[in-house]
Amino acid sequence: MPTRVTIKSIARDLGISHMTVSRALSNHPNVQKETREAVLKRAEELGYVRSAAATAMRGDRMRIVGLLLPNIVNEFYARFADTMAMACEEAALHLTIHLTRDDIDAETQALRRLQELQARAVVMVPTPGQSQAGRPHLQAMRVLQLIRERDIGQPVPTVQVDDAGAIRDAVLHLAAAGHRRIGYIGATPALSSGRVRLAAYRTGLAAAGLSEEAPLVITGAPTAETGRAGLHRLLESATATVCGGFEISNGALIALLSAGQRPDGPFGFVGYGDPSFYSWIGAGVSTVSIPVDALAHCAVELLQEDAPAPERHAFTARFVAR
Repeated sequence: MPTRVTIKSIARDLGISHMTVSRALSNHPNVQKETREAVLKRAEELGYVRSAAATAMRGDRMRIVGLLLPNIVNEFYARFADTMAMACEEAALHLTIHLTRDDIDAETQALRRLQELQARAVVMVPTPGQSQAGRPHLQAMRVLQLIRERDIGQPVPTVQVDDAGAIRDAVLHLAAAGHRRIGYIGATPALSSGRVRLAAYRTGLAAAGLSEEAPLVITGAPTAETGRAGLHRLLESATATVCGGFEISNGALIALLSAGQRPDGPFGFVGYGDPSFYSWIGAGVSTVSIPVDALAHCAVELLQEDAPAPERHAFTARFVAR
């Protein structure tokens, strides 16, 4: 059976006290440079790894941070997680990711697990609904809300996308192309992001001198199925549509192509998000482009602050016409 490497075994190898080894591994200023280098060299040779549990018991600050996402099928969430993971590595933070599936109970369970790990902070896309069971876990760590906002019983910083102007511009672009029956497929207004994007679509209609028609507004869960079903309905009653979500956009685009149409064809189409394949389809898919990397780097910077102010950090999306 393999022998476990410990601080005491490193101390025996070097002929020094285990307290000196512990201080050297913690970069304590009272340890001589030569001794610290010898300890670090021997620890590396033996593959020594510090115990997170022991660190927590000593009361040291843990460098574990959590990321709660509805899923990682969504291209935005996948790219955000990838960029945040790299930024955390550079900052010597340990990132652990949990998927909530937009279920409040799953969110509470994920928060409980993070608290058990002594996580110092969590970046979360809040699920719909409220849970009193989750609030004690939220109060035990630093919280940063991403994309959506929900009352969690305390003021916290948020990192958001300011996409209202881009969605308005998308509607105006379609109107300038001669469309008068412009539909919208987006997330339910029960989500803060859903409300903001729907309001932006309405602002665009008003700016174009068009009236809203209830049958042309389709909202639901932020899924590809909502986009697919919504697009099929709009093909019968609208001449164009704006999408208000990553997965919704992909589902709607697949439905459009399946119906034998192209995004640069007679039915006007504006997606949401800008995956690389959008530029490969026909003359390209017009879309609302999101600054994903900037959001992720901002989140990691806020995690490293001792007491970040409960402010809203917004990053502007832009409309890309193709």
